[in-house]
Amino acid sequence: MIILQTPRLIIRNWRDDDRDLFHEINSDPVVMEYFPHRRDRAESDALFDFNRSRITERGFGFYALALAETDEPIGFCGLALVTVSGIFADDAIEIGWRLAHRHWGKGYVTEAGRALLRYGFETRGLDEIVSFAVTQNRRSTAVMERIGLMRQPERDFDSPRIPDDMPHLKRHVVYALTAEEWRASAAPA
Repeated sequence: MIILQTPRLIIRNWRDDDRDLFHEINSDPVVMEYFPHRRDRAESDALFDFNRSRITERGFGFYALALAETDEPIGFCGLALVTVSGIFADDAIEIGWRLAHRHWGKGYVTEAGRALLRYGFETRGLDEIVSFAVTQNRRSTAVMERIGLMRQPERDFDSPRIPDDMPHLKRHVVYALTAEEWRASAAPA
Protein backbone atom coordinates (compact mmCIF):
# COMPACT_ATOMS: atom_id res chain seq x y z
CA MET A 1 0.00 0.00 0.00
CA ILE A 2 1.51 3.29 -1.13
CA ILE A 3 0.68 6.22 1.14
CA LEU A 4 2.43 8.98 -0.84
CA GLN A 5 5.03 9.61 -3.51
CA THR A 6 7.44 12.51 -3.76
CA PRO A 7 9.89 13.23 -6.59
CA ARG A 8 12.51 10.91 -5.04
CA LEU A 9 10.62 8.76 -2.58
CA ILE A 10 7.84 6.26 -2.08
CA ILE A 11 6.17 6.31 1.32
CA ARG A 12 4.44 2.97 1.79
CA ASN A 13 3.57 0.16 4.14
CA TRP A 14 6.23 -2.39 5.00
CA ARG A 15 6.80 -5.62 3.08
CA ASP A 16 8.52 -8.77 4.31
CA ASP A 17 11.56 -8.06 2.15
CA ASP A 18 12.08 -4.80 4.12
CA ARG A 19 12.89 -6.67 7.36
CA ASP A 20 16.68 -6.58 6.90
CA LEU A 21 16.70 -2.80 6.48
CA PHE A 22 14.36 -2.37 9.45
CA HIS A 23 16.71 -4.42 11.62
CA GLU A 24 19.72 -2.53 10.29
CA ILE A 25 18.36 0.87 11.32
CA ASN A 26 17.19 -0.39 14.73
CA SER A 27 20.52 -2.05 15.57
CA ASP A 28 22.97 0.52 14.19
CA PRO A 29 24.75 2.32 17.08
CA VAL A 30 25.07 5.53 15.02
CA VAL A 31 21.38 5.64 14.07
CA MET A 32 20.31 4.67 17.60
CA GLU A 33 22.67 7.07 19.40
CA TYR A 34 19.79 8.84 21.19
CA PHE A 35 17.78 5.73 22.08
CA PRO A 36 18.25 3.62 25.21
CA HIS A 37 19.08 0.40 23.40
CA ARG A 38 19.54 -1.21 20.03
CA ARG A 39 17.17 -3.97 19.00
CA ASP A 40 18.26 -7.51 18.23
CA ARG A 41 16.66 -9.31 15.28
CA ALA A 42 13.74 -10.77 17.27
CA GLU A 43 12.90 -7.38 18.84
CA SER A 44 13.20 -5.68 15.49
CA ASP A 45 10.93 -8.22 13.79
CA ALA A 46 8.32 -7.84 16.54
CA LEU A 47 8.34 -4.04 16.14
CA PHE A 48 8.21 -4.45 12.35
CA ASP A 49 5.08 -6.63 12.63
CA PHE A 50 3.44 -4.24 15.10
CA ASN A 51 4.17 -1.22 12.92
CA ARG A 52 2.94 -2.88 9.71
CA SER A 53 -0.30 -4.04 11.33
CA ARG A 54 -0.94 -0.60 12.81
CA ILE A 55 -0.58 1.00 9.37
CA THR A 56 -2.92 -1.61 7.86
CA GLU A 57 -5.54 -1.22 10.61
CA ARG A 58 -5.42 2.53 11.30
CA GLY A 59 -3.60 4.13 8.39
CA PHE A 60 -1.15 5.74 10.79
CA GLY A 61 2.32 4.49 11.64
CA PHE A 62 5.97 4.80 10.75
CA TYR A 63 5.82 4.09 7.02
CA ALA A 64 8.60 2.53 4.98
CA LEU A 65 10.58 5.11 3.08
CA ALA A 66 11.93 3.83 -0.25
CA LEU A 67 13.77 5.31 -3.19
CA ALA A 68 11.35 6.02 -6.06
CA GLU A 69 13.73 4.76 -8.76
CA THR A 70 14.39 1.34 -7.23
CA ASP A 71 11.86 0.90 -4.38
CA GLU A 72 14.88 0.13 -2.16
CA PRO A 73 13.93 0.79 1.49
CA ILE A 74 16.14 3.36 3.20
CA GLY A 75 14.35 3.90 6.51
CA PHE A 76 11.04 5.19 7.76
CA CYS A 77 9.10 8.39 8.14
CA GLY A 78 5.53 8.52 9.30
CA LEU A 79 2.62 9.82 11.28
CA ALA A 80 1.86 7.69 14.31
CA LEU A 81 -0.13 7.81 17.50
CA VAL A 82 2.12 9.07 20.28
CA THR A 83 2.97 6.24 22.66
CA VAL A 84 4.33 8.30 25.56
CA SER A 85 1.44 8.13 28.01
CA GLY A 86 0.66 11.06 30.26
CA ILE A 87 2.62 13.58 28.18
CA PHE A 88 0.38 14.17 25.16
CA ALA A 89 -3.35 13.77 24.52
CA ASP A 90 -4.41 10.17 23.86
CA ASP A 91 -5.13 10.94 20.20
CA ALA A 92 -1.96 12.98 19.56
CA ILE A 93 -0.13 12.25 16.31
CA GLU A 94 3.62 12.54 15.97
CA ILE A 95 5.82 12.74 12.92
CA GLY A 96 8.99 10.72 13.26
CA TRP A 97 11.76 9.14 11.20
CA ARG A 98 14.77 6.90 11.20
CA LEU A 99 17.08 6.48 8.22
CA ALA A 100 19.93 4.11 7.41
CA HIS A 101 23.14 6.03 8.11
CA ARG A 102 24.41 5.68 4.53
CA HIS A 103 21.40 7.75 3.36
CA TRP A 104 21.87 10.67 5.76
CA GLY A 105 22.55 14.14 4.43
CA LYS A 106 20.56 13.82 1.19
CA GLY A 107 17.39 15.60 2.28
CA TYR A 108 15.20 12.48 2.16
CA VAL A 109 13.64 12.96 5.61
CA THR A 110 12.96 16.64 4.94
CA GLU A 111 11.27 15.76 1.63
CA ALA A 112 9.18 13.00 3.21
CA GLY A 113 8.38 15.08 6.29
CA ARG A 114 6.99 17.98 4.27
CA ALA A 115 4.84 15.62 2.22
CA LEU A 116 3.56 13.91 5.36
CA LEU A 117 2.64 17.20 7.00
CA ARG A 118 0.57 18.08 3.93
CA TYR A 119 -1.00 14.62 3.98
CA GLY A 120 -1.74 14.85 7.70
CA PHE A 121 -3.40 18.25 7.54
CA GLU A 122 -5.06 18.12 4.09
CA THR A 123 -6.00 14.46 3.70
CA ARG A 124 -6.29 13.17 7.26
CA GLY A 125 -7.71 16.37 8.75
CA LEU A 126 -5.38 16.47 11.74
CA ASP A 127 -5.53 19.47 14.06
CA GLU A 128 -1.91 19.23 15.24
CA ILE A 129 1.23 17.21 14.56
CA VAL A 130 3.97 16.98 17.18
CA SER A 131 7.52 15.74 17.17
CA PHE A 132 10.03 15.27 19.96
CA ALA A 133 13.62 14.18 20.44
CA VAL A 134 16.33 13.95 23.06
CA THR A 135 17.55 17.49 23.74
CA GLN A 136 21.03 16.80 22.30
CA ASN A 137 19.70 15.24 19.07
CA ARG A 138 20.38 18.26 16.89
CA ARG A 139 20.09 16.28 13.64
CA SER A 140 16.43 15.50 14.37
CA THR A 141 15.53 18.92 15.70
CA ALA A 142 17.11 20.51 12.61
CA VAL A 143 14.75 18.43 10.44
CA MET A 144 11.81 19.51 12.61
CA GLU A 145 12.76 23.12 11.97
CA ARG A 146 13.31 22.60 8.22
CA ILE A 147 9.85 21.09 7.75
CA GLY A 148 8.20 23.97 9.60
CA LEU A 149 7.52 22.62 13.08
CA MET A 150 7.86 25.19 15.83
CA ARG A 151 9.64 24.79 19.15
CA GLN A 152 7.30 24.42 22.13
CA PRO A 153 9.62 24.69 25.19
CA GLU A 154 6.70 24.72 27.63
CA ARG A 155 5.88 21.17 26.49
CA ASP A 156 9.38 19.68 26.98
CA PHE A 157 9.38 16.57 29.16
CA ASP A 158 11.42 13.85 30.81
CA SER A 159 10.53 10.61 29.06
CA PRO A 160 9.08 7.97 31.38
CA ARG A 161 10.32 5.31 28.93
CA ILE A 162 13.99 6.12 29.51
CA PRO A 163 15.68 4.31 32.41
CA ASP A 164 16.91 6.47 35.28
CA ASP A 165 20.47 5.25 34.72
CA MET A 166 20.46 7.06 31.34
CA PRO A 167 19.82 10.67 32.43
CA HIS A 168 21.46 12.06 29.25
CA LEU A 169 18.55 10.58 27.23
CA LYS A 170 15.67 11.57 29.54
CA ARG A 171 14.99 15.20 28.58
CA HIS A 172 13.04 15.66 25.34
CA VAL A 173 12.31 18.83 23.41
CA VAL A 174 8.95 19.25 21.70
CA TYR A 175 8.12 20.79 18.34
CA ALA A 176 4.60 21.10 16.94
CA LEU A 177 2.51 22.57 14.17
CA THR A 178 -1.23 23.14 14.10
CA ALA A 179 -3.38 22.88 10.98
CA GLU A 180 -4.04 26.61 11.19
CA GLU A 181 -0.31 27.40 11.38
CA TRP A 182 0.37 25.03 8.50
CA ARG A 183 -2.32 26.65 6.31
CA ALA A 184 -0.91 30.10 7.08
CA SER A 185 2.64 29.02 6.18
CA ALA A 186 1.50 27.20 3.02
CA ALA A 187 -0.53 30.17 1.71
CA PRO A 188 0.92 32.02 -1.27
CA ALA A 189 2.49 35.38 -0.38
